[in-house]
Parts: sequence; structure tokens; C-alpha cells
Amino acid sequence: MAVRAAVLPAIGSPLEITEIELPEPGPGQVRVRLAAAGVCHSDLSLSNGTMRVPVPAVLGHEGAGTVLAVGEGVTHVAPGDAVVLNWAPSCGECHTCALGEVWLCANALNGIAGVHARTVDGTELHPGLNVAAFAEETVVAASCVLPLPDGVPLTDAALLGCAVLTGYGAVHHSAKVQPGETVAVFGVGGVGLATLQAARIAGAARIIAVDVTPQKEELARRAGATDYLLASENTSREIRALTDRQGVDVSVECVGRAATIRAAWDSTRRGGRTTVVGIGGKDQQVTFNALEIFHWGRTLTGCVYGNSDPAKDLPVLAGHVRAGRLDLTALVTERIALDGIPAAFETMLAGKGGRALVVF
Repeated sequence: MAVRAAVLPAIGSPLEITEIELPEPGPGQVRVRLAAAGVCHSDLSLSNGTMRVPVPAVLGHEGAGTVLAVGEGVTHVAPGDAVVLNWAPSCGECHTCALGEVWLCANALNGIAGVHARTVDGTELHPGLNVAAFAEETVVAASCVLPLPDGVPLTDAALLGCAVLTGYGAVHHSAKVQPGETVAVFGVGGVGLATLQAARIAGAARIIAVDVTPQKEELARRAGATDYLLASENTSREIRALTDRQGVDVSVECVGRAATIRAAWDSTRRGGRTTVVGIGGKDQQVTFNALEIFHWGRTLTGCVYGNSDPAKDLPVLAGHVRAGRLDLTALVTERIALDGIPAAFETMLAGKGGRALVVF
């Protein structure tokens, strides 16, 4: 069956809106009509080669929609169910899964090498990060589909599949922010806005947002920021001035650049925690000297997918949405404004009653 999709023909090329031939679900697969898809910075990283995936591919890893059909053996969802797509399903069998670290599953991305669909001329297409959400419809492994809890609007729920899980998990699972602590968040995109809300939910006493764009201050404060700073070479000094010259208990870096990682580290108090969420390229080299590592006693931690277990965390996030503590609409930072992500993608989804959510 032919559907429209945004296809990445080659690394560094713009996406092309075209028809693809999508097969019916086979055993252990689910077909989903997309209601919304989030456009995340990682999609740009995939399109420009910072993160490598087989191409040509249908990108998009944040998605929510309605089940159209299920293949043999699928029992946890049925046609008509509202679902959230999970781009990194854990296998439950590898070493890290056995340790309970499902976000580091060695087999989570095995599906990206498979054939997802074909163009009308027969060219094989891969499924980006497993779920190929930049399309009117998609067919995914059953493990990539999570039932959407009641009380969450379907057209907002796509953001739960990556940005919110990542930001919430960075605060609650990685940094483990405690009530009364101070937090700095570097980068006020979708993940940064989710991180700000998560810090507020955790009871942080002071939440400092840092970004290069003054226009994002209103969004940041709406999400929970008590202070807003424009990024500069003096950022760490400004943060210390706001925290009795100590630095924050927790810094969360959501950009993936050497300069911001270093600034987040420098803004963290002695004995504090710095969590890096942003995905940077191999050229982004961060340096520390041995004496400062000893002297400051800080913890520097990488954070993959918020160190989250989507199956367990999704109901928790839905509870925050229903209670009004988590505002998904506050994460939509801009309308389509990404290099290589055409406005036609938004039009494509809107024609089917869906929408694109930019969480760059």
C-alpha cells in the first residue's frame, strides 16, 4: 500500500516527500497511522552524518498514532488503540539488559539495517531509528509500540517517545535531583524544556536556563526556569553569582558541544553532578586536567535516552500530564525551521489530520 513519507536519499541531502510502498504487518509487527511526529535535533544529526544510519531511509523517531493492523502473535495492542512509538526497544537478553540498564541495550538498533519499505521504483528504504515516523503510516516491530495511557492528547503524545523521556530521565534517573537542589540546564530546545519541567517536578529550588536565543526565555520560564541566562564565556561565573558563588548542584547539558559541556562542568559546585544529554560529533573534544578532577570531586555522566525504561516511565509521565505538572505543548519550540526538514512534511501530516512537532 502506498503512503507518503519524508525520505533521506543520502547523507547530507535534503529530505524528499515521496510515495513509498509500505508492506502489511508480518508476524510480530504493527501498522500505525501517525497522528504526530516530533522533529528532534537527532534527526538533523542523522541527516548530516553525525550519527550514522543506513540510507536511503525514512527518518523520524518520535511518533504517536493509532494502530491500524497487527501481525500474528501481537497481543498487547489491537486495531484502534492509541500508541506511542519507542525507537530503542530493549531485547531483555543482552548483558546490559540483564543488569537492568535497558537504555543501553546492545540490540536496540538492530532493526535499522532491515528493509522497511520501497520507493515506487523499487529502491529499498531503511527505517531510520527503527520506527520511521516521518510518514503518514509506518510498520514497526511490536516491541516499538507502547499503549498510550488515558488522558494524554494523541497529537501531543509523540513528544513522550524521546524528548520528554530524555529530559525527565536526565533529572530523575541520571542526576537524581533532590528537593531543594539547584539545577542549570544548558540548551532550551525540546529536551531542555522537558528537563526544566522535570527539575521543577523534582522540587529544585533554583532552576537556571541557559541558551543563545533571548526569544526562548518566555518558554523556559513557562517550563519552570527561575532564571534565564544568555550563553557567553561568562556563563559559569554568572551561575556562581546566582548560587552564593558555589555553583549548582546539578548541570544538565542538552546541546552536545564541547564548549557547553565544559561550561556545564564549570558551573557545577564542588561535589556536584554534571549530566551530558546532548549528542555531539567526534570532533567535539572536551579536555580536563587531572588536578581539577581531583580537586572539584564532581561527577560527569553521560545519559542515553534519559536512562529510561519507556515501558515503566511512560505511565509515570502520563500521570504528570493528567495532573497538569507536565505541559507537552510547552515543548514545541518552533514551527518547521530545520535545515533539510521541509515544511512540506508538516503539510503532509496535516493532510491526514496529524501534525509535526518541532522540539529542536
